[in-house]
Amino acid sequence: MKIGYPCINNSLKVTTFKTFRLGSYSDERFKETVSYNLANLRNILEFNIRHDLKFFRIGSGLIPLASHPVCVFPWREYFKKEFSEIGEYIAKHGLRISMHPDQFTLINALGEEIISRSIKEIEYHTDVLDLFGLDPSHKVQIHVGGAYGDKEKSIARFISNYNKLSEKIKNRLVIENDERLFSLKDCLFISKQTGVPVILDTLHHKLNNNGESLAQAVNSAAKTWKNIDGVPMTDYSSQAPDKRTGAHTNSIDTEDFKKFLSAASGIDLDIMLEIKDKEKSALLAIEILNNNL
Repeated sequence: MKIGYPCINNSLKVTTFKTFRLGSYSDERFKETVSYNLANLRNILEFNIRHDLKFFRIGSGLIPLASHPVCVFPWREYFKKEFSEIGEYIAKHGLRISMHPDQFTLINALGEEIISRSIKEIEYHTDVLDLFGLDPSHKVQIHVGGAYGDKEKSIARFISNYNKLSEKIKNRLVIENDERLFSLKDCLFISKQTGVPVILDTLHHKLNNNGESLAQAVNSAAKTWKNIDGVPMTDYSSQAPDKRTGAHTNSIDTEDFKKFLSAASGIDLDIMLEIKDKEKSALLAIEILNNNL
């Protein structure tokens, strides 16, 4: 199992998604910002390797405004060397990388304009992983989207639009269950129709399920991953006490994490910890995992 965390490293106090206002866009500002983000990404990955954290989610803002019409700078070519070097480092050290477009990425939307923008956003994330030279086991994950008053039609629309995507995108794309609308059962249905792998989000499953145990859920989601997709990914978190339903806890609940490991016994998974103190909890999770082997 590879343990990881998303986007921010609190120990280094650096970010990979520095940005700027749309109105202040310039090629020079863009190049400076992307250079800063890529350099910090390399620093974070080096930290992760030093601490045996081999799973990392890169923030969507790595290339600011990448899918916006204002961004006409040829960043893919200009930063080709930097991407290649980071990709070689990732491959050399056996890191697993994922990305996660925001909640406004909706390929089952009612409006064609929103769908078009969403596909461009997914394509940008796919391009980043491709520029690193990473194989299809490095994924871009999204939610199914909105229900728009008719969940069955929304699922059908997702399937229809997914089938129109390029193979380049399909090779990277995975879906996850959410806490309100689309449960694991819904995602498994979509996967059966399309072949898209399913990421189990454990907190979302606890809040929105069809009676499946955690062990059953882990096993069902894992079966949707083909060899080319790599080891199944799982998002793990637990509910923050005294906060809104679905809020991620500030630090890892060790007993809850042990229960998750027990439920996942016998299944190889790479685990993304969606916990607010990031690498601190990830380091503790590695300790717990090693003590339970």
